Amino acid sequence: SRTRLRERGGALALLALLSACATLPKPAAPPIAWAQRLPALQAISHFELQGRLAAATGTEGFSAGLRWRQQDEHATIDLSAPLGFGAAHIEQSATLLQLTTSKGLTLDSDAASDALRATLGFDPPLASLRFWILGASDPATSAQESVDAQQRLARLQQDGWQVDYGEYVLVQQQWLPRRLNVTRGALRLRVVVDAWQL
Repeated sequence: SRTRLRERGGALALLALLSACATLPKPAAPPIAWAQRLPALQAISHFELQGRLAAATGTEGFSAGLRWRQQDEHATIDLSAPLGFGAAHIEQSATLLQLTTSKGLTLDSDAASDALRATLGFDPPLASLRFWILGASDPATSAQESVDAQQRLARLQQDGWQVDYGEYVLVQQQWLPRRLNVTRGALRLRVVVDAWQL
Protein backbone atom coordinates (compact mmCIF):
# COMPACT_ATOMS: atom_id res chain seq x y z
CA SER A 1 0.00 0.00 0.00
CA ARG A 2 0.98 3.65 -0.34
CA THR A 3 1.33 4.03 3.46
CA ARG A 4 3.68 1.06 3.67
CA LEU A 5 5.78 2.42 0.76
CA ARG A 6 5.92 5.80 2.50
CA GLU A 7 7.05 4.11 5.75
CA ARG A 8 9.65 2.07 3.90
CA GLY A 9 10.91 5.19 2.11
CA GLY A 10 11.08 7.02 5.44
CA ALA A 11 12.98 4.12 7.02
CA LEU A 12 15.47 4.08 4.11
CA ALA A 13 15.96 7.84 4.38
CA LEU A 14 16.56 7.46 8.13
CA LEU A 15 19.08 4.66 7.53
CA ALA A 16 20.89 6.78 4.92
CA LEU A 17 20.99 9.70 7.37
CA LEU A 18 22.31 7.51 10.18
CA SER A 19 25.00 5.94 8.00
CA ALA A 20 26.06 9.42 6.84
CA CYS A 21 26.35 10.50 10.46
CA ALA A 22 28.42 7.42 11.26
CA THR A 23 31.01 8.31 8.59
CA LEU A 24 31.44 11.94 9.63
CA PRO A 25 35.04 12.53 10.79
CA LYS A 26 35.60 13.04 14.47
CA PRO A 27 36.39 16.63 15.35
CA ALA A 28 40.16 17.17 15.48
CA ALA A 29 41.70 17.53 18.90
CA PRO A 30 42.64 21.13 19.65
CA PRO A 31 46.32 21.86 18.94
CA ILE A 32 48.76 21.63 21.82
CA ALA A 33 49.47 25.10 23.20
CA TRP A 34 52.73 26.73 22.09
CA ALA A 35 53.84 27.09 25.73
CA GLN A 36 53.85 23.25 25.87
CA ARG A 37 55.18 22.62 22.36
CA LEU A 38 58.19 24.95 22.63
CA PRO A 39 60.03 23.16 25.48
CA ALA A 40 59.30 19.79 23.83
CA LEU A 41 60.90 20.99 20.57
CA GLN A 42 63.87 22.54 22.37
CA ALA A 43 64.41 19.24 24.20
CA ILE A 44 64.84 17.22 20.98
CA SER A 45 68.46 16.11 21.35
CA HIS A 46 68.77 13.83 18.32
CA PHE A 47 67.58 14.40 14.78
CA GLU A 48 68.68 13.94 11.21
CA LEU A 49 67.48 15.77 8.14
CA GLN A 50 68.22 15.83 4.45
CA GLY A 51 67.34 18.75 2.25
CA ARG A 52 68.60 21.78 0.39
CA LEU A 53 70.09 25.09 1.38
CA ALA A 54 70.24 28.30 -0.66
CA ALA A 55 71.94 31.50 0.46
CA ALA A 56 72.20 34.97 -1.06
CA THR A 57 74.09 38.03 0.11
CA GLY A 58 73.11 40.88 -2.19
CA THR A 59 74.06 39.73 -5.71
CA GLU A 60 76.15 36.73 -4.59
CA GLY A 61 74.54 33.37 -3.90
CA PHE A 62 74.87 29.62 -3.84
CA SER A 63 72.80 26.50 -3.29
CA ALA A 64 73.81 23.22 -1.70
CA GLY A 65 72.56 19.82 -0.70
CA LEU A 66 72.25 19.63 3.09
CA ARG A 67 72.54 16.77 5.55
CA TRP A 68 72.37 17.67 9.25
CA ARG A 69 72.81 15.19 12.09
CA GLN A 70 72.38 16.41 15.67
CA GLN A 71 73.36 14.34 18.70
CA ASP A 72 72.97 16.28 21.94
CA GLU A 73 75.20 19.37 21.57
CA HIS A 74 77.16 17.99 18.63
CA ALA A 75 76.17 18.79 15.04
CA THR A 76 77.55 17.12 11.92
CA ILE A 77 76.67 19.10 8.80
CA ASP A 78 77.46 18.06 5.23
CA LEU A 79 77.06 20.51 2.36
CA SER A 80 77.35 19.18 -1.18
CA ALA A 81 77.43 21.87 -3.84
CA PRO A 82 79.49 24.10 -6.06
CA LEU A 83 80.75 26.07 -3.05
CA GLY A 84 84.09 27.87 -3.07
CA PHE A 85 85.62 24.78 -1.43
CA GLY A 86 83.39 22.22 -3.13
CA ALA A 87 81.66 20.00 -0.63
CA ALA A 88 82.12 20.72 3.06
CA HIS A 89 81.95 18.67 6.24
CA ILE A 90 81.34 20.67 9.42
CA GLU A 91 81.60 19.44 13.01
CA GLN A 92 80.18 21.89 15.54
CA SER A 93 79.54 21.93 19.28
CA ALA A 94 79.83 24.45 22.11
CA THR A 95 83.61 24.01 22.18
CA LEU A 96 84.37 22.88 18.61
CA LEU A 97 84.12 24.17 15.07
CA GLN A 98 85.89 22.08 12.46
CA LEU A 99 85.61 22.36 8.70
CA THR A 100 86.87 19.75 6.22
CA THR A 101 86.86 20.71 2.53
CA SER A 102 86.42 18.37 -0.43
CA LYS A 103 90.22 18.52 -0.91
CA GLY A 104 90.73 17.02 2.55
CA LEU A 105 91.89 20.26 4.16
CA THR A 106 90.76 20.42 7.81
CA LEU A 107 90.46 23.77 9.58
CA ASP A 108 89.74 24.27 13.27
CA SER A 109 88.24 27.04 15.41
CA ASP A 110 89.04 30.55 14.12
CA ALA A 111 90.47 29.27 10.82
CA ALA A 112 87.28 27.24 10.20
CA SER A 113 85.12 30.23 11.12
CA ASP A 114 87.12 32.52 8.79
CA ALA A 115 86.86 30.03 5.91
CA LEU A 116 83.09 29.67 6.36
CA ARG A 117 82.65 33.45 6.51
CA ALA A 118 84.81 34.01 3.42
CA THR A 119 83.05 31.33 1.37
CA LEU A 120 79.46 31.79 2.52
CA GLY A 121 79.67 35.56 2.86
CA PHE A 122 78.37 35.51 6.44
CA ASP A 123 78.85 33.89 9.83
CA PRO A 124 76.28 31.07 9.94
CA PRO A 125 74.43 31.04 13.29
CA LEU A 126 74.94 27.28 13.65
CA ALA A 127 74.21 27.09 17.40
CA SER A 128 70.82 28.80 16.99
CA LEU A 129 70.05 27.21 13.62
CA ARG A 130 69.97 23.84 15.37
CA PHE A 131 66.77 25.06 17.16
CA TRP A 132 65.35 27.23 14.37
CA ILE A 133 65.41 24.28 11.98
CA LEU A 134 63.13 22.40 14.43
CA GLY A 135 60.65 25.29 14.48
CA ALA A 136 61.75 26.59 17.90
CA SER A 137 63.66 29.53 19.33
CA ASP A 138 67.14 29.12 20.80
CA PRO A 139 66.63 28.91 24.60
CA ALA A 140 69.98 30.66 25.18
CA THR A 141 68.69 34.13 24.26
CA SER A 142 65.41 36.06 24.26
CA ALA A 143 63.20 35.92 21.19
CA GLN A 144 60.01 37.33 19.72
CA GLU A 145 57.75 34.51 18.53
CA SER A 146 54.57 34.54 16.43
CA VAL A 147 52.57 31.31 16.13
CA ASP A 148 49.87 30.19 13.70
CA ALA A 149 46.42 28.78 14.48
CA GLN A 150 47.93 25.30 14.86
CA GLN A 151 50.34 26.61 17.55
CA ARG A 152 53.36 26.30 15.27
CA LEU A 153 56.02 28.96 14.87
CA ALA A 154 55.16 31.29 11.99
CA ARG A 155 57.83 33.96 12.57
CA LEU A 156 60.79 34.29 14.92
CA GLN A 157 63.05 37.24 15.62
CA GLN A 158 66.23 36.45 17.56
CA ASP A 159 69.75 37.90 17.75
CA GLY A 160 69.16 40.21 14.78
CA TRP A 161 67.86 37.37 12.56
CA GLN A 162 64.31 36.85 11.33
CA VAL A 163 63.04 33.35 10.58
CA ASP A 164 59.81 32.82 8.61
CA TYR A 165 58.20 29.39 8.40
CA GLY A 166 56.14 28.38 5.40
CA GLU A 167 55.25 24.71 5.57
CA TYR A 168 55.24 21.95 8.20
CA VAL A 169 55.16 18.15 8.17
CA LEU A 170 54.06 15.80 10.97
CA VAL A 171 56.94 13.61 12.20
CA GLN A 172 56.31 11.27 15.16
CA GLN A 173 53.61 13.49 16.70
CA GLN A 174 55.67 16.66 16.18
CA TRP A 175 55.05 19.33 13.56
CA LEU A 176 58.48 20.06 12.05
CA PRO A 177 59.30 22.65 9.37
CA ARG A 178 59.52 21.73 5.71
CA ARG A 179 60.58 25.24 4.67
CA LEU A 180 62.11 28.18 6.48
CA ASN A 181 63.62 31.48 5.41
CA VAL A 182 66.28 33.14 7.55
CA THR A 183 67.08 36.80 6.87
CA ARG A 184 69.28 39.53 8.27
CA GLY A 185 69.72 42.70 6.23
CA ALA A 186 70.66 41.70 2.67
CA LEU A 187 71.38 38.11 3.70
CA ARG A 188 68.78 35.48 2.79
CA LEU A 189 69.07 31.84 3.76
CA ARG A 190 66.44 29.30 2.63
CA VAL A 191 66.23 25.75 3.93
CA VAL A 192 63.97 23.08 2.41
CA VAL A 193 63.80 19.76 4.29
CA ASP A 194 63.07 16.72 2.15
CA ALA A 195 63.28 14.09 4.92
CA TRP A 196 63.20 14.19 8.74
CA GLN A 197 64.28 11.48 11.14
CA LEU A 198 63.89 11.70 14.93
